[in-house]
Amino acid sequence: MILTNPPFGGKEGKEAQTNFDYKTGATQVLFLQHVIRSLRDGGRCGIVLDEGLLFRTNEDAFVKTKRKLLDDCDLWCVVSLPGGVFSAAGAGVKTNLLFFTKGQPTEKIWYYDLTDIEVRKRTPLTLQHFGDFFRLLPHRADSALSWTVDMDERKQIAAVESKPLAAQATAKRQQEAQRNEQLRRLKKAKPRDELATAAAEAKIKALKAEARALANDAKRIEDAVYDLKAVNPHKKPIVDTRTPEELMEIIEAKGQEVAEALAVLRD
Repeated sequence: MILTNPPFGGKEGKEAQTNFDYKTGATQVLFLQHVIRSLRDGGRCGIVLDEGLLFRTNEDAFVKTKRKLLDDCDLWCVVSLPGGVFSAAGAGVKTNLLFFTKGQPTEKIWYYDLTDIEVRKRTPLTLQHFGDFFRLLPHRADSALSWTVDMDERKQIAAVESKPLAAQATAKRQQEAQRNEQLRRLKKAKPRDELATAAAEAKIKALKAEARALANDAKRIEDAVYDLKAVNPHKKPIVDTRTPEELMEIIEAKGQEVAEALAVLRD
């Protein structure tokens, strides 16, 4: 069993990264790889991680580490903590508790949301705040503050959405290969047709860029599966429904109040 909270925001040099499968300077990502590797099958872990590690999908090491976590371990619970929990310890970032067991892949993740609790210096997070969490935990029940994410379903949806883009990228690469063959023939021709050669080179460049863009779009969809940030589906987003005209009226009214207050001060 491992219970730990790695440092957040640390930067590791190249030498420190040599023993890890997925190279990155982010200390917490390397730490998570170390924890996964250190657990035996059936071993359990409770770890505090910053939210950035959960939602970041723009760096390969972050994505691959989370993919390994979900492939090698059952990440069965994520608790989204309120902001400021570790401010006194020097960590001002948003944090989460992750609980996982090594030996089986993750099928579903149960989330619990504590973010509405206001944590301050004189009102810290305490065990009492976890009363409802402990009540729901045995059955991982859904509530206004808890929900379940089906990772298998998420992967299947991503595969369906990314497949056409990947197929189009492959088709563009095949066209690029055909154009390259055409270009080789044009360059060997006597006399050489410079206009046709330049047109072929431009087409090859365009096909390569299109294939890269399509492949990147497909990869973004696949990588988005590993955005593990806790987003409570039961919370209704706060939307400002006021029209631009209503906002202008409010601004004008406030401006009038300010003008009247300044006139009183001048008198």
